[in-house]
Amino acid sequence: MSEENPVTELGEGTRAVRVGLPEPVKHEPTLPGPVFAAHYHLPGDPTGPYAYGRDQNPTWTLLERAIGELEAPGQEEVETLAFASGMAAISAVLFSQLRSGDVLVLPSDGYNVLPLAGEQLRSYGVEVRSAPTGGDAQLGALDGAKLLWVETPSNPGLDVCDIRRLCEAAHERGCLVAVDNTLATPLGQRPLELGADFAVASGTKQLTGHGDVLLGYVVGRDAGLMAAVRRWRKIVGAIPGPMEAWLAHRSLATLQLRADRQSANALAVAEALKGRPEVTGLRYPGLGDDPSHKIASQQMRRYGCVVSFSLSTRARADRFLDALRLVDDATSFGGVRSTAERRGRWGGDAVPEGFIRFSAGAEDTDDLVADVLRALAVATG
Repeated sequence: MSEENPVTELGEGTRAVRVGLPEPVKHEPTLPGPVFAAHYHLPGDPTGPYAYGRDQNPTWTLLERAIGELEAPGQEEVETLAFASGMAAISAVLFSQLRSGDVLVLPSDGYNVLPLAGEQLRSYGVEVRSAPTGGDAQLGALDGAKLLWVETPSNPGLDVCDIRRLCEAAHERGCLVAVDNTLATPLGQRPLELGADFAVASGTKQLTGHGDVLLGYVVGRDAGLMAAVRRWRKIVGAIPGPMEAWLAHRSLATLQLRADRQSANALAVAEALKGRPEVTGLRYPGLGDDPSHKIASQQMRRYGCVVSFSLSTRARADRFLDALRLVDDATSFGGVRSTAERRGRWGGDAVPEGFIRFSAGAEDTDDLVADVLRALAVATG
């Protein structure tokens, strides 16, 4: 990138299509193909970046550089580490930073695998506290804490907390802060710019957006903290495959296009459901009257692709999902094809039986809204 046009001055779409690319080489592809290597030629002393496939890979290097430029444009001190999944990334931060006797604060309404990690940490002597995301309720659990884990917007309830406020309060108490940025993506918010020590995400979701890659990442600017995360990745071997890393990097080029369409579709679906007597508990941070809208509008540039709401019974929710024609009944979210599910079928989330997590894809807006309203009529008629 030339000094006249640094990455921080580029528009988000331009940045997304250029991030992480190597300097052009005649007769070489713009984005080199995946490097499949368990080991590398290494005569003499083991120096240089690539020695063994569990430690580093050129395909990861380009992807990690790309994600770092999205999460923290122009901040060269930021380090990014890619993982085999979002939970691998989450676990790497939790288990590398906490020791017996430390205190961890989790969201009580976060991703439903977080409590499993909390149970494991308790068995190692870590005290685990929890509080809801909404209303910055985690502030009340910070005294004596070593690490605050923030998930905003929360999954699946879509509550939002004030990242900057929580980071300032945590740091005043000597507490680190990690923010799960999965639902927002770096195009929705940048936690490091708001004060977080770590930005963590599942790249399985909207970041890559095609439902064909399991991936996670951790971004941080403190070299010592990130060295501990890197060491944990080396120990447990939670590394992405080169093909997954290459697919993820390729997919970043369309991130802005997808995020804009999916956010617009999510808002259109939310507006179509607003005021419907069959629908309760409608949440989308982009709605002007959503409880999270005020704080979301202060720290988010896009409100994401997920809408949540409830129908009166489990049976009605199942009929709604079955009646959809343009929306797949599937877990996860963030793909170019819309998905929805009755979240209660998994257990672990404190939601009503008829609770629907709806992820808007990139279909034509009118078609998607019409399909949702038709299915709602079938389910509740």
